[in-house]
Amino acid sequence: MRHDDYVRTYAPRQDVRPARAGSVMPATSRPAADLSAAPVAGLDAYRVPAEPYYRAVGDEVDLYEAAYSVRLPVMLKGPTGCGKTRFVEYMAWKLGRPLITVACNEDMTASDLVGRYLLDASGTRWQDGPLAMAARLGAICYLDEVVEARQDTTVAIHPLTDARRILPLEKKGEIIQAHPDFQLVISYNPGYQSLMKDLKQSTKQRFAALDFHYPEHEIEAEIVAHESGAGLDVAKNLVHIAERSRNLKGHGLDEGLSTRMLIYAGSLIAQGVAPLGACRMALVRPITDDPDMRDALDAAVTTYF
Repeated sequence: MRHDDYVRTYAPRQDVRPARAGSVMPATSRPAADLSAAPVAGLDAYRVPAEPYYRAVGDEVDLYEAAYSVRLPVMLKGPTGCGKTRFVEYMAWKLGRPLITVACNEDMTASDLVGRYLLDASGTRWQDGPLAMAARLGAICYLDEVVEARQDTTVAIHPLTDARRILPLEKKGEIIQAHPDFQLVISYNPGYQSLMKDLKQSTKQRFAALDFHYPEHEIEAEIVAHESGAGLDVAKNLVHIAERSRNLKGHGLDEGLSTRMLIYAGSLIAQGVAPLGACRMALVRPITDDPDMRDALDAAVTTYF
């Protein structure tokens, strides 16, 4: 049965190495994934059919691989639309691990993550939540925008992010010992947080962290051109517009234009939409309703198109 509170997303092309779900091995002795092993039942829906496009901008790939080799929990911090989710998808594919993504929200409870009893025609049965499924079967569990969840919900991840690597299922009276290949990854945008909505220090200090930013001009233009199908010159102009908008952050805009938005605009242009109309639709109108800010952004658009 599909669990409605989490997002089914990509997982790797490689088969998953079988392992006893309750076993634990020291980090230094964990073997690499066996490419010839049979897939684990329940994880087929989380496999990546093809390599996701990701353009590395630094040493983030090497750092993540080192963190995964010792199963460190990883925290990705950066502005919206800068590539955090794509990075996780790419790394799951590269490492040969299934990936279960949870889109966190303020109504999400611990039961949504861990699991609950359900009633059906044959009686009651236990339904693992996405976190329990990942821990039991050996997937990477990605909690997107984790600070959107209530703090009493995020506390549920604590036993999985220290030396214990366990997940207590209190309602079921079971303790899941995390699969040797399990890893927890979380992401959030520090720019959006307030004192009332931030991770506890007891949570932050359980993770290794990677900072993400918008790429440099040439790299971002290359990404936009590749993902949207627009020409490189068009992509460079879109990046110029984005850079102007990012200078307005804190001066009328909560956030500048993201790389994702540039890809949307480039996709419209690649479909034959006039650049001015595409930029107004995909860049200017979604980001602000303030007339003065719209005029300023429209002026930036007309400068390059």
